[in-house]
Amino acid sequence: MIQLDTTDILKLLPHRYPFLLVDRLEETEEGKKCIGYKNVTINEPFFQGHFPDHPIMPGVLILESMAQVGGAYISALGDAGEGKVTYFVGIDKARFRKPVKPGDQLKIELELLSTRRGIHIFKGKAYVGDSLVTEAELKATFVDK
Repeated sequence: MIQLDTTDILKLLPHRYPFLLVDRLEETEEGKKCIGYKNVTINEPFFQGHFPDHPIMPGVLILESMAQVGGAYISALGDAGEGKVTYFVGIDKARFRKPVKPGDQLKIELELLSTRRGIHIFKGKAYVGDSLVTEAELKATFVDK
């Protein structure tokens, strides 16, 4: 069973502040499903411009959070290989249901649907509490650094 905190995630992903968008990860079904968490605070740099009087997390960054959870998960499974970095290569069926605001915690649930020719395909859902805020199918691969 995989459980990663921020320190562990930093060893698996190349992302750093202000672009590391996952705080914790845990496996829920061996080799198939995981949950990642992103704590959203008013201190996030994107809130300065999106939007000053009505701060909401940009949808593309929610998708990026989902992709980072997937990349960290595949790396933790050992399926990425040594000296590799994640490339996000596709998004399908993306839907944004509700805004994400400062103080929210994103709970990102990913299911690994398949791996073909080095492309990992995930079905992802992001929640705040019990409310579905974003869903998408994500595709990622790994390349040499």
